[in-house]
Order: sequence, then structure tokens, then C-alpha cells
Amino acid sequence: MYVADSRATRAGSAERAAGPGEEPARRRVAVAPTVLALGTVSLITDVSSEMVTAVLPLYLVAGLGLSPLGFGLLDGVYNGFSALVRLVGGHFADRGGGRHKLVAVFGYGISALCKPLLLMVHTLTPIGLVLAADRTGKGLRTAPRDAMISLSSPPETRGRAFGVHRAMDTAGALLGPFAAFLILRATVDGYDAVFTVSFCVAVAGVLVLVLFVPSTTSAPSGPLAPSTAPVPSGTGAPHAARSAEHPRPTLRAALALLRHRRIRRIAVCALLLGLATVSDSFVYLLLQHRLGVPDRWFALMPVGTAAAFLLLALPLGRLADRVGAWQVFLAGHVALLGAYGLLLSSWHGAALPYAVLVLHGAFYAATDGVLMAAASQSVPEELRSSGLALIQTGQAFARFACSLAFGAAWTAWGDRTALLAAAVALAVCAAFSLRTGPTVKVPA
Repeated sequence: MYVADSRATRAGSAERAAGPGEEPARRRVAVAPTVLALGTVSLITDVSSEMVTAVLPLYLVAGLGLSPLGFGLLDGVYNGFSALVRLVGGHFADRGGGRHKLVAVFGYGISALCKPLLLMVHTLTPIGLVLAADRTGKGLRTAPRDAMISLSSPPETRGRAFGVHRAMDTAGALLGPFAAFLILRATVDGYDAVFTVSFCVAVAGVLVLVLFVPSTTSAPSGPLAPSTAPVPSGTGAPHAARSAEHPRPTLRAALALLRHRRIRRIAVCALLLGLATVSDSFVYLLLQHRLGVPDRWFALMPVGTAAAFLLLALPLGRLADRVGAWQVFLAGHVALLGAYGLLLSSWHGAALPYAVLVLHGAFYAATDGVLMAAASQSVPEELRSSGLALIQTGQAFARFACSLAFGAAWTAWGDRTALLAAAVALAVCAAFSLRTGPTVKVPA
């Protein structure tokens, strides 16, 4: 029996042993053990993936000589291809009583296997195929992982739970670029060494997931969704009882969630804002272009974003629990708009890169996990993975389109004009979302 399953069994025994007036031990902790275990998996995996992400723009543009349009195509594949399979991953995770861990393991495994393949390809099409496969793995695992986080956390602390997970995830994003930087400085064939070490670290993350994350996730006590949710969700009853009350999860049932006003508003606003979200790689390339940063220091740029994300993820998650997740989500896009403004300004001070990267990290801290915490309040338990995947899919497609459009605009008009267009679009979409988006507040 796996370690994770043994721990889950002991936790269930402890809960049954508690008296009628007693709270089981797992309900007294601020964050569920499942969240901490998944955070550890994400930390290790992000060390691996961010090692590649940190060097990939320079490797493709400087090493292989791709144009901004060509890089925009690959970057769009890297950031948006997962949208094609997120609904599939969420659907299979929801079927059969929740196969969240199984689908997550499969997704993490695919991404790990793609790392050594980067050593073997050196032209646009094969690299694009490898990146597409890597993002397929990410698409399969993201919704089941987020569903496990939300299902193991009561509604009033979901913002905190996602904040803790994202903070641990970002700790890996902070360490990954440092590792890539040290490897590039210490080896002759730096890129090959980065890809090899990244593969080894990714395998370690898969092992932690298999051994330490429970195969089943206990539902939190109390209602899982507010009374205005489209479908009533379970309250911790056995799966057999729930199956008799609710139909088997299907893709049609997941798509039908869009008929409900709050879910539809969240999905539409997330999609529109994604259309104006310039990818990380372009932000770093813009900073290098503005400041003339030497190539050897380029891999350290994501560290600034990751450090701000790490410091702000938990505080902003707790703030979302108190004042409402949607308000915090929109405030994150205001921070991103501030980063665009600094890149467009005539300021060339030494503090410019730090200010841009702090705002960039604040954007992610206020939006990444917070959006999932907001959506979790309206998506029923039986369709939790599918519902979260539905929102993530629209957002991922939008960012894919933004990468293509921004790369084409940079090639045709130059970087400043392209960024100005993105900033105007972001301001318009944020204003629209403020007026029409839902006010999603975690119930007390």
C-alpha cells in the first residue's frame, strides 16, 4: 500500500473515532495535508519546468535564430496548447467517483518525459511538437490538482489553501531559474545540461505525487457551494449515496455549467482578460530589450516574478477569503497594467526591472489561485474538475491567441506599439469585468 493511501486510511479512522461533539484532527489544521503534499509536488515540478522556461526564450531566439513571430507561435503553443486537453482531463478525473490523482500522475508523467526530448530536436516543427506534448501533460493535471485542493478545503479557507499551494509552487519557480543560471555558468553545453537535470527533477516530483498524495480526497464539512450555486453539491456523504442522487459526470454536463449566470460571467471575464495578458517570456524579452541585459543574466529575470509571487500568494489568498475573490482577481490585473505602463514609460532607472517584476509577480499572486477559489464556490463537487477546467480552457485559449497576436504585432509594428495595444486592451477588458463580473465572496 502506498504511503499516501496509508495516511488517508489513518485519517479516516481518526475521524470515525471522534465523538459526536468533537472535531477530527484534520479539521483543526489551517491547511489540509493533501494541499501540503500537492504543494510539494508542484514545488519540485516547477523547479524542473522553470529551469526550461528560464532559458527557452534565449535558446530559441538567440540560439536557434527564431523571429519574434516564430517565437510567438512556439510561446503560444507552450502556454495555450494545454487548453485542448483540460476539459478531457477534468472529465476523466470526475468520472468513476473522482480519479483526480490518476489523471494528475499521467499528466505529470507526460511532462517529465518531454524534458529529455528537447535534447534531440533543433528545428521549429519538432520543438513545437515537444512543447505541445509537455503542455498536454500540464493540461491533464491542472484541473484535477486544483479540484483536489478545493475538495480537501472548506469554503471559508479555500483562498488560503490555494494561496499556500501557489506559494509552494512558486518557491519552485524561484529555484528553477537559479538552477538554470548556475548550470549555464558551470557547463560547456549549458542548454543540454539544463534539460537533463530538469528531467531528473521532474521524475522526483512524479514519485512524490504517487507516494504521498491520497488517492481519494475527503469533502470538507458544511456546504461546498453557496445556495445560489447551479447544482447542489455533496456534504461529505459516501460516494454511493451521491451517485444515486446525481447523474454520472459527462462533458455535456460540464459545458451545461455555462448556462448558469455566475459561472458564465467568470468564464467570459477570464477569457477576455487573458486576451490582453502578454506572456512572461515576452515581458522578459521586453525588459532585456529596454535595458540591454547580458544573455547570461537573462535566466534570472523570472526570479523577480517568482519572489513577488511567493511573498504575496498567501496574503492575497487570505484577503480573497475576507473581501471577495473577484475583487482581488481584478486588482491583480491592475498590477499587470502598471507593469505595462512602466515598460512603456521613458524611465530607465536601476529600479525599473525590480518594479516591473514585483508588479508581474503581484499579478500572478492575485489571479492564479484566486480565480480557482472564486470558481470553486459555484461549481458542484461532482463536476469540480470539469468545471474548473472549463474556465481554465477559455483562459488558456485566450493567452494562446495573445501570444500569437503579440508576436505578430511586435514583428510588424515594433515592441512598444505592440505593448501599448496590449495595455489598452487590458484596460478595456478590466473595466468591462468590473462592471459585469460576479461578486464572488467566500461564505463565512
